[in-house]
Amino acid sequence: MADWPSAQVRRTGTEDTMVRRRRGRAALASLVPAVLLAVTATGCGTALRDLGPLPPRFPGPALPADTVVSEMTSVLAAEGITVARQPPDGAGRCTERLTGRHAPETAGSALEAAFARARSEHGWQAGPDLGGGTLSLTKGNWTVLASRPSPEAAQGVQAPVVMSLTCLDPGSSTAPQAS
Repeated sequence: MADWPSAQVRRTGTEDTMVRRRRGRAALASLVPAVLLAVTATGCGTALRDLGPLPPRFPGPALPADTVVSEMTSVLAAEGITVARQPPDGAGRCTERLTGRHAPETAGSALEAAFARARSEHGWQAGPDLGGGTLSLTKGNWTVLASRPSPEAAQGVQAPVVMSLTCLDPGSSTAPQAS
């Protein structure tokens, strides 16, 4: 065996150091999965415990569709905008739509005043900011959206006013149930 080439090679101090470093890295690398397993076993035990039901997605009780439509119709009527409730589209979602017409030169300001009245008199909150042309309100499980009508309309033509009401959870038998 003395004539094997590997037996004739002498290792230098640098080669020994490199081998030791590789072995140290391999040992450290084999410890990482064990440490991760131990941390996961002890740390996730508390994170996975049952904390009970999730809080509701909206504060307060669910509002019925008739109440919301009545409030929005009354605040619009107080500002001179007469709207009609559209029949449900049958999509199985909890939505309502109010449509009407108003004089184009005052439709935008009347709609803004109606939204302000809904906040002050009926407890609605400002909804998410969806851009300059959209007004939004939230209350309970409902969100109300309306686009500001264009002040430029053909002469003699009233500006359309459309208000969309959408709920997160029907909460009552008067609102359509999702299937």
